[in-house]
Amino acid sequence: MANYSITSLYSGSKGNSVLIETDEAKILIDAGKSARALCNAITEIGKSIDEIDAIFITHEHNDHIGALENLLKKHKIPVHIVGISAKKLLMRSREVFENALCLHNPIFTENVGNMKITSFPTPHDSEYSVGYRIEIGDVCIGYATDIGYITKEIKTALSGCESVVIESNHDEVMLMEGPYPYDLKLRIKSKRGHLSNKDCAEFVSDLCFIGTKNVLLAHLSEENNDPDLAFDEVWSAISDESINLKIASQYQPVKLV
Repeated sequence: MANYSITSLYSGSKGNSVLIETDEAKILIDAGKSARALCNAITEIGKSIDEIDAIFITHEHNDHIGALENLLKKHKIPVHIVGISAKKLLMRSREVFENALCLHNPIFTENVGNMKITSFPTPHDSEYSVGYRIEIGDVCIGYATDIGYITKEIKTALSGCESVVIESNHDEVMLMEGPYPYDLKLRIKSKRGHLSNKDCAEFVSDLCFIGTKNVLLAHLSEENNDPDLAFDEVWSAISDESINLKIASQYQPVKLV
């Protein structure tokens, strides 16, 4: 069996970044917040930003790329991103990003150490958005946040994954009764918005039925969700003591495995 670890450095509307590590390589998925926050979070778990072999970006919204510009001024780390998503970064600072970005077609595969990372499309209101399936020997990891609904591509990519990082953004009642403007509520609920606890629970139940053992609920909204609500809804759908279910935090690292 492959040895690997998955640690959410932080997750939510303020910023997102997940570290995936094997004996041969370390990668980040997304680099939100700031370069200082990212480096501090990595240091907090006993690692160094200099150990990171590559960064894979899901999409160009600031909570997923906010750390990149200042980070790349000091550290030479390859950043893999779909070309359509990269336009915003190149417009912001071509001098910094031109030589650092590895531009890809929407569906691409990249090998880093013993990890094979393959993108798949996800429905979100960005220029383009992807999730990732990571193969490490005979084990697979799935990553999908900022998804308006569960598409056929997401089902295919995450099915059979031993460990999954999946969005559980909002409680539907809290969202609709909360303080957000109505048009923003509709955007979040839309098929290019964010995944609810209910939809997440249904999907995670299906994944666990076919073999998923470790689940990290990510990108929870501070205003429209509660960690206990998200956990309880998903746990009640699983009802399996053998499943390792955890909640990612906005403010501190959480290790899934």
